[in-house]
Amino acid sequence: MTPRSDIDVRPITEAELPDWNRALNTGFLREPVVGEEQLEARRRQFVPGRLLGAFDNARCVATFRSFAQELTTVGGTPVPADAISNVTVSATHRRRGLLTRMMAMDLAAAKERGDVVATLIAAEYPIYGRYGFGPATTMAEWTIDVPRTGLDPRWSGPEDGGRIDLLDAEDVRKLGPELHERLRRIQPGAVSRDELWWQANTGAVRLFPSWTEPFYAVYRSAGGEVQGLVSYSADEAWGDGKQPLNTASVHWLIGVTPAAERALWHYLCSIDWVVKVKTGWRSPDDLLPFFLPDPRAAAITTQADWLWVRILDVVRALEARTYEGPGSLVLEVVDGDGMTGGRFRLDASAQGASCAPTTDSADLTLGAGELATLWLGDQSAVRLAALGRVREERAGAARKADALLRTPGRPWCPDMF
Repeated sequence: MTPRSDIDVRPITEAELPDWNRALNTGFLREPVVGEEQLEARRRQFVPGRLLGAFDNARCVATFRSFAQELTTVGGTPVPADAISNVTVSATHRRRGLLTRMMAMDLAAAKERGDVVATLIAAEYPIYGRYGFGPATTMAEWTIDVPRTGLDPRWSGPEDGGRIDLLDAEDVRKLGPELHERLRRIQPGAVSRDELWWQANTGAVRLFPSWTEPFYAVYRSAGGEVQGLVSYSADEAWGDGKQPLNTASVHWLIGVTPAAERALWHYLCSIDWVVKVKTGWRSPDDLLPFFLPDPRAAAITTQADWLWVRILDVVRALEARTYEGPGSLVLEVVDGDGMTGGRFRLDASAQGASCAPTTDSADLTLGAGELATLWLGDQSAVRLAALGRVREERAGAARKADALLRTPGRPWCPDMF
C-alpha cells in the first residue's frame, strides 16, 4: 500500500498524551480508556521530542517512545543508548510506512545526540532487522520443581552466615538502586534503571491500572552487606481441595555474588506451600540449576532472543568494549540506511582497542544487524557465516572474529522496557 502523505508523523505535545496513550493501549490490546493515575505516570515519562505519534485526522494511530539509557559493554564500560519502547501501529493503519518514518526520525536524532547504540525488546522477531537491529542477548526462564530439587525442606537460612529478611516497598526503593548499579557494572548487556523504574516496580507510581503488591526479600552477607534482592508473587492453587500447590513467580532477582543468588533461590524454594518457582528472565548460562542438588529440577520453559541492538557509531562501539586477546580485524559493514556503513579496522589487545575507517581489504563483510549481534559476544561469527549472514573475504576470518569478540560468560539484560 502506498504511504499516505496526509498522515502526520511528529513529536507529540504534552497535551496530546491522552490521545497518544489511548493509541498505545489500543495497539497493545489493553483497555483503551486512560485513567488519570496512569496518565499522570505517563507524564513522568514525557520528554519533548522523544514521544512520537502518527496522526490521521487529528487522531493518534501510531506511537513511539525513546528515552536515555546506558548499556554495559563487555568489560563493564557503559555507553549512551537510545532505548526504544511503546511502539504500536493501530490495526487500521498497518503497512503504510508509519513505523519506518518514526524509526528514521528517532534514530537520526539519536545519532545527532551522540548515542553509541539504540536498544529495544522486540515483541515480534521479524520487525526490527530491517532497521539495522540485531538480537544481542538471549534470555531463559526456568520452572523449578521444588520437591525434586533435593533441598532440605527444613531449610532455615543461608549456611554462609548471611541472612534473608522480608522488606517493604519503601526499603526496596532505598536499597535497590545502588545494588543494581553494582550489578550492571559487572554484567554486559545490563541497562540502567532510573528513579521512575523503581517507583513503577514497587507500586509508588502506577503505569498500568492493575497492580498487585509483591513480596520482597533481601540477602545480607555475614558482614551485613546487601548483596541480593528479589521481588516475587504467588498464586493460590489447591490439589483436590486439600493440598496447597502454589507457584512463586519471580519478577526480578538481583545478586551481585553467587552466594547471594544461591541464598535467594534456596529461600524461594523453601516457602511453605510453594511447589514450583518460575524464575523470570534470566541469562541462559545462569548458575541457578547448579545451586540445586538435582539440577534437573530446574527446566527451561522459555528461551528466546531478548535485547536487540542497533549500532549507531561503529568506532565508539568497538572501542568501548574489551577483548579476550590481541588481534586485528577489518570489517566491511553494510548499512542500507546509510548510518554506520563503511570499512573499519579493529586493533585489539588486553590494554585496549582502537578502531578507525580504513581502505585495507576486508576480512569479513556483514550487515549492521549482524555486527550488533556479535558486539556483546553472545553469537558466533562462524555460525553466522554458515547461515550466510556473514561473508568471509579471507579464509578463517570468522574464526578469527570469534577469538576476538566472543566472551566466556554470556551477556544478559535483566530488564523489559
